[in-house]
Amino acid sequence: MEKGTISILFVDAVLDGVRRRGFDADEMLEQVGLSPALLSHPHARVSSDTYTMLLRLIAQVLDDEFFGHDSRRVKVGSFAMMCHCVIHCRTLDKALARALRFFDLGLDDLRGTLSSLDGKAVLTLIERDPAASARIFAQETLLMFVHRLACWLVNRRIPLQWAAFRYARPPQAEEYRLMFSADLRFEQPETAVAFDPQYLALPVVRTAQSLKTFLAVAPENLLIQYKDSSSLAAQIQRRLRAQPPGEWPGFDDIALDMRLSVSTLRRRMEAEGQSYQAIKDHLRRDMAINLLSDTRLSVMDIAAELGFAETSAFHRAFKKWTGANPGEYRRSVSAPAPMGNAPVD
Repeated sequence: MEKGTISILFVDAVLDGVRRRGFDADEMLEQVGLSPALLSHPHARVSSDTYTMLLRLIAQVLDDEFFGHDSRRVKVGSFAMMCHCVIHCRTLDKALARALRFFDLGLDDLRGTLSSLDGKAVLTLIERDPAASARIFAQETLLMFVHRLACWLVNRRIPLQWAAFRYARPPQAEEYRLMFSADLRFEQPETAVAFDPQYLALPVVRTAQSLKTFLAVAPENLLIQYKDSSSLAAQIQRRLRAQPPGEWPGFDDIALDMRLSVSTLRRRMEAEGQSYQAIKDHLRRDMAINLLSDTRLSVMDIAAELGFAETSAFHRAFKKWTGANPGEYRRSVSAPAPMGNAPVD
């Protein structure tokens, strides 16, 4: 199973909602096995499993499936009730209209509208108080909730043609290419995403049985499942994951395996904002984080497994990726603490 990682910037951002509600953010980090000291490393990353646990814990403690990022709580179970309502719609346009109406009723500070602009379907976020500073995590979350739900309902990935944001480019914007679109626009009048309107006519194909499976991990999983499995980068990652890092092929061999010329593959990867070296680095980084978090392998053994000829080279690479050395990072993560009487879905 592919296990990605999440920037610590998103961890810090979601914890802002916890702090605003007067809860102890450090205690919640420790409950999921993270040291608060990790927040001081802006390049650090955590496993997607750990991030999901944190989101679920926050939702349970605050009784809020919007994680404290709106003036009104979206009580636990609200998302499930909304899904039960939209799954009976015949087409995606009707389902999205109903979902947006739900969020309009459930949130005080933010709402979404669906409109047509220049031949594109546009999902726009509207803040109740335009003069207030944009709540970046709230806007990221609502966009992902609506878009990922739409993809799930029609059982198809709906590519976003562009994504615009009312705020300046944030530090975590490098992640936005995967989360939203390669065409990113900041400091725009409104936050919005656009897609082909033909998708709105697609039928809702999910059933009550598939909804039960979906709700076992939603809505938290919607904030981490943002990889485009059909992209060239994802295809290359799958090929690399099938082999030990020390045996990863060169770029020419990858092109040959994909039946593309070297120049065509390079051009198409550049269009996705990717490079072969960056893909390898990100994959090694994620593998290293998961091995340090989930196994008792020594740092020397992890370095060897990742294809580093020398442990010192692994130390330098990991420090560059995360801002911490491997031993320091391992000490910052641990087994999650028992959650006591927290409800379990």
